[in-house]
Amino acid sequence: MHTATLGALEVGRIGLGAMGMSHAYSGAGADDDESVRTIHRALDLGVTLLDTAEVYGPYTNEELVGKAIRGRREEVVLATKFGMISHTGREGADSSRENVHAAVDGSLRRLGVDHIDLYYQHRVDPRTPIEETIGAVAELVAAGKVRAIGLSEAWTDTIRRAHAVHPVTALQSEYSLWTREQEALLPLLRELGIGLVAYSPLGRGFLTGAVRSVDDLDEDDMRRSNPRFAEENFRRNLAAADEVRAIADDAGATPAQVALAWILAQGSDIVPIPGTKRVSRLEENVGADAVELTADQLARLDAVTPAAGGHHSEQQMRLIER
Repeated sequence: MHTATLGALEVGRIGLGAMGMSHAYSGAGADDDESVRTIHRALDLGVTLLDTAEVYGPYTNEELVGKAIRGRREEVVLATKFGMISHTGREGADSSRENVHAAVDGSLRRLGVDHIDLYYQHRVDPRTPIEETIGAVAELVAAGKVRAIGLSEAWTDTIRRAHAVHPVTALQSEYSLWTREQEALLPLLRELGIGLVAYSPLGRGFLTGAVRSVDDLDEDDMRRSNPRFAEENFRRNLAAADEVRAIADDAGATPAQVALAWILAQGSDIVPIPGTKRVSRLEENVGADAVELTADQLARLDAVTPAAGGHHSEQQMRLIER
């Protein structure tokens, strides 16, 4: 696989998001054995960036990833996140120094490792100055528990203030053909040498065309609360999925591969982390590394019908800086 650069980290240019293996989309379909096989196959194919978080499960996703990488730690750039769970008795999100130090020890234990390669603040905590939070993670870097620092869904002022305390390696935010807000941040990220890790690069699976009705989703699937999957918006958004499929047919690839190849074409400092819990989907996603889109195909993808509905629920959007 080709590689990409996130700050000082070199990674395979397609990563793997592990959240859905035990959280959000899994429901009755969760299968730890298949998830472990998927992670092993990802490593075999040159995927190095594995992404999890303490809140996924909670905790069980880190345990699953830890089980999967046992004996293969040297092949992995391991990323996890803190801040959505308080270990200090504080109500709600917590990025205080005390909580950061408590969280990392729990993650290290569950993952079965002695250090985390990329440690993200999961969401900006308005009650804790970013300088305090990054200072606390910088202490973990000095102690050898963390290699690099990341932010998730932060915006301009927070990024600059955080980077002034300690170099930030990556920003993880939603970025895909129909979630393009992060393009406004790319000049700043490139000025500071910060990579972009794109979660939900397939529009939570919508852009693959595999989901044609809300009825295709399990009752406990979190996408049922996403505005883009609401009935009226869903019907309107099928146009975008159909446009991506038409371009994929022209390119001789699948819609998922084309949607990922479009992201890869945006720069070698952008790494999508499509999530899957199945080997077959993992192999399809990794196939995007070999897809070369023409200028015409890229232009057509740029012009895909914009999404109807927000990319998160109103409650979730309150946690996202804009």
